[in-house]
Amino acid sequence: MRLLLLVFLLADTFAFAVTATPVRETDAVCANCHRDIFNRYVKTPMANASGLATDHFIPGTLENPASGLTYRVFEEDGTAWLSYHDPQAPLSDGRRKLDYFLGSGHLGVTYLYTVNQYLLESPVAYYSTTGRYDMKPGLAALRDIPPALPMEPGCLRCHMSGVQHSEPGTVNHYAQEPFLSGGITCESCHGDTRAHVMSGGKTPAINPATLDTARRDSLCISCHLEGDVSVEHEGRSAVDFKPGDSIADYLSYFVYASNDPTARGVSEVEQLSASTCKRASGSRMSCTTCHDPHYSPPAAERVSFYRGKCLTCHSDPAFVKAHHPENPDCTSCHMPRSTAQNIPHVAWTDHRILRQPAMKVTMNDATQSNVLTPVFSPSASPRDLALAYYESAMKGRSAVRDKAYELLSQARQAQPNDVAVLASLGILTETRGDYQQAASIFRKVLSLDSDNLTAATNLGVLLAKSGDLPGALKLLQPAFQRNEDMLGLAKNLAAVQCMMGDGAAAKATLAKTLVYSPDARDVLDRLKQTSSCTGSQH
Repeated sequence: MRLLLLVFLLADTFAFAVTATPVRETDAVCANCHRDIFNRYVKTPMANASGLATDHFIPGTLENPASGLTYRVFEEDGTAWLSYHDPQAPLSDGRRKLDYFLGSGHLGVTYLYTVNQYLLESPVAYYSTTGRYDMKPGLAALRDIPPALPMEPGCLRCHMSGVQHSEPGTVNHYAQEPFLSGGITCESCHGDTRAHVMSGGKTPAINPATLDTARRDSLCISCHLEGDVSVEHEGRSAVDFKPGDSIADYLSYFVYASNDPTARGVSEVEQLSASTCKRASGSRMSCTTCHDPHYSPPAAERVSFYRGKCLTCHSDPAFVKAHHPENPDCTSCHMPRSTAQNIPHVAWTDHRILRQPAMKVTMNDATQSNVLTPVFSPSASPRDLALAYYESAMKGRSAVRDKAYELLSQARQAQPNDVAVLASLGILTETRGDYQQAASIFRKVLSLDSDNLTAATNLGVLLAKSGDLPGALKLLQPAFQRNEDMLGLAKNLAAVQCMMGDGAAAKATLAKTLVYSPDARDVLDRLKQTSSCTGSQH
């Protein structure tokens, strides 16, 4: 019966047409005048950062010791697939059609798939350092198939071009194609080029080299800096950032003062700013001083290419001749690769450009400081800092929870209609046990943003706990209709439906979410129990 149910549901799913255009086609018009640049660029990691799954397909098998599950990435009749096999519960076996790849392969590759227009991420990824598949960070210890992993627009914007917003009130449901082009197109750095093309080049496109320092560097910072926490400004989305803008108008970045930037992935910009080279050169030095955005040297030429960059400054003939002539690879000593603690299986290049290769820069342990400091964020506000502490607390840093609550309370006084501040404060208020005040805050959020998922789901649960089941149903049901892939939401809605005596509705809710997470054992167990729904259960 369980097998028949899942087969029926999976057969009834819908996915939009997968038509994201690769860079080589999107930017073909640029090749009419910039043929050499185009031919070099289409071979770079940026141009190949994403696309159709079959365009960068890596077959492989992974047996996860914790769960006993076997995952297999394979191709069949020109289609890429991910299958999963559970020897303990073979009725849960299944497979997903993989639509897109994400990652150039420089560090690794993962795959995305769609179910009913929800964009989801494979639980396994290929890591170039180890040359094999492994579970995504945080999933290796799970004993079941991980629940559906939503792909938000913010996670796409640095790998795809023309990223679209998810539909209002949803995390990862897209009305149409979630992005327009695979890879990073010319317009991602040069802006809207329609006028440039239509005028035969007479109307200039954006040349990053001519922008002021903040806007020039924003093109790199927007994707090569994460910090420990980043916060979007009120009314802004990083997805809307475009060339010529300052990323500081969209995001504020924060780091813990004691953290070692080399232990954190995606921190190249932060590391470079600490280097002697950058401090001495100031705004004259940028990422493009050493990196050509249009060209990635092949392995055989990499040493000479980057050595040439170093020698443009370190050009004294005596130094060039005498400084370790036996090893021309400057980066092997001064920019060694190391692992990132927050991203397993991945090695990152140290961009601090250490003068003394053997020098070990002593950094305090990250746990010794709970003070967040803004970086590359001149407009970071107290509101942004409050949200940064909140995000950090939600990621597990419990020591800053009270600090987050205090700062959010202050931010609320200054900005009483800031939805992000209110929703975050509502969550912390709820965790402190003040359910009545939390409910009041969530109602305020919904009065400002009727589609707010955080407020709707949390207020729905609070109403259910208070005995207002119709009120809870009124909030949870439409939220689930927009977010069918959210397991927690499905379980809460089904519980309310069951307490109201509607076992059929509860069963339908649980069955629907199993389309996205077919091996959710607790949902499968609840599905068996819905026939006992008798109403008014607390």
